[in-house]
Amino acid sequence: MTQAILFACNMNSVRSPMAAALMRLMGGNHWRVDSAGVYEGGLDPFVEIVMKELDVSMEGHEPKALGNVELSAFDAVIALTPEAAVEARKYLPRESIEFWDTENPSEERGGREAILDAYRRVRDEIARRLAERFPELHKKP
Repeated sequence: MTQAILFACNMNSVRSPMAAALMRLMGGNHWRVDSAGVYEGGLDPFVEIVMKELDVSMEGHEPKALGNVELSAFDAVIALTPEAAVEARKYLPRESIEFWDTENPSEERGGREAILDAYRRVRDEIARRLAERFPELHKKP
């Protein structure tokens, strides 16, 4: 049976699309995965760079807001920000929502390498949490 997981963050531009792409990479065809934000943003170019390091293309990601997604079609929503958890609770019972407090790498200050390192830390932390939460995932990034 295919499970459906939605990842949610504030703008659907950094953490949630990264998590959805990692889940697809690690879980293959056994999962239906999507992402959304409290607000609809645009894909962050640093996400594209750090995901390309894993040979994952973010092409085709279309940012969307939680209010425009049929949340009842998902078995679980994993909120990566407190705001996303609050917004998801407007549509789903609390037990359908998991909260993973996840750093916002776009707040990193410094040069390009410091910023990329922050995005890599978040990417790797999400991958670690996915492997921990879903031990049946096949592939490690």
